[in-house]
Amino acid sequence: MNQMTNNGLRGFRRIGWFAALGTCLALYALLHIKVTAVHAEVVRAERQIVSLEEQNMLLETEFLTRSNQVQLAAWNRVDFGFQSPTADQFINSPRQLAQYGSAPAEGAPAPIRLAGLRSGEDVPAFPQIVSPLTGRPIKANLLEEEREDNGALAVTIAPGPLRVPIAGIAEASVGVAQR
Repeated sequence: MNQMTNNGLRGFRRIGWFAALGTCLALYALLHIKVTAVHAEVVRAERQIVSLEEQNMLLETEFLTRSNQVQLAAWNRVDFGFQSPTADQFINSPRQLAQYGSAPAEGAPAPIRLAGLRSGEDVPAFPQIVSPLTGRPIKANLLEEEREDNGALAVTIAPGPLRVPIAGIAEASVGVAQR
């Protein structure tokens, strides 16, 4: 009977230890949930602080901009005599703009006029090219279309027959070297 009592006490002790362990685990779980909730509140508060700081910077920038505008308006009004445009100062049409024009002043340069060539008719002859080295006109055969046997090197700068020679055929280079 004594042994049975010892086994019963040991069983109660084991049950007590498991109960204490279960209570500790339950308290730990509650504490962990509370810490997680507080951490979430801290993160939310930090985000709100960052948002408020951004709003503060935006308001400071807007305040400085508006104060600079007030200062510039005062300078324009007092120092320079400028005024903001009114509705009657805006132009409604090109004719109204043309009314503000005046005749050219004496000695003014002539206006620049642009011309365009719409077809191949009435195309003026190409001017004669002069060598920058000698000052003499370049031979017409140097400007002809390239043939494989003449050895001329030219660069096309426009579509069509217009070509500017970089180095002519052998007789042209010999002629320049002899001069």
